[in-house]
Amino acid sequence: MVVTALPTARPVEFVLPPELEATAPAEIRGHGRDDVRLLASWKSDLRIEHHRFTDLPSLLQPGDLVVVNTSATVPAAVPAELPDGTAAPLHFSTRTPEGLWLVEVRRPGHGEAGMVVSLPGGGRVTLLVARGRLWLADVELPANTIIVDYFNRYGRPIRYSYVTTQWPLSAYQTVYATEPGSAEMPSAGRAITPEIITALVARGVGVAPLVLHCGVSSLESHEPPYPERFRVRPTPPAG
Repeated sequence: MVVTALPTARPVEFVLPPELEATAPAEIRGHGRDDVRLLASWKSDLRIEHHRFTDLPSLLQPGDLVVVNTSATVPAAVPAELPDGTAAPLHFSTRTPEGLWLVEVRRPGHGEAGMVVSLPGGGRVTLLVARGRLWLADVELPANTIIVDYFNRYGRPIRYSYVTTQWPLSAYQTVYATEPGSAEMPSAGRAITPEIITALVARGVGVAPLVLHCGVSSLESHEPPYPERFRVRPTPPAG
C-alpha cells in the first residue's frame, strides 16, 4: 500500500469587497443565470483555473457525472411576534424525524426555553432547546394546515443581509427544482440552465438527481452542521 501525503491545508484570510457581493440574480443584470464565474480545480496536479460557468460542459469528460439537487426553496421566513409584542421574524430551517423544527428567531438574544412565539393565522411556536442560534421548537398550526401552503401564504424567501431587495421566490429556485422543502436555496446549481444540461448530455456526461432539503446554512455563530433530510434514488442493477 502506498500512502501519499496531501499538502497541509492552511487557513486563508479572504475579504470579499462589497462591490462584488451578489446582491442581485445574474439574469436581473440583463444576462442569463449562467453568466457567473466558475473556479475549476484538478485533483491530479492541484491545478486551479478561472472560467465562466458556460464552460462547464467542456471541462468535463464523457462518463463523468453531475449530481443535481431537485429540492425547491420554500418561503421559510415568516413574520412572528414575541410575547411582549415585539416583531421578530422567524426562519424555519429543518423538520426533525420527531416532528419538531429547528427555527431561528431573527432577534439575537430574545429567545428563551419555554417562550411561545405567535405566528400569523393563529399559529404558534414554542422554543424548547437552544442549538447555537437555532432553537429546537414545537410548531402548532391550525388544523389540516399543510406546512408548504402555510409558507406560501405568509412567508417570504430567506435572504442574506447584503441583499437589499426582496426578490421573488422564483429567483431562489434552480431550473430543475421539483420538490419543495429547502429553507435556503441549494445555490450550487443555480447557474445551471436547460442549455447547459443539454450540452452535458450531448457530451456524454451523466446528470443524476437527488433530494437534499437544505436548512439555514448561514451558520453565523459557527454552529456545527446539523442533520438535513435527503433522499437518494437506488442505483439500478448493472446489466
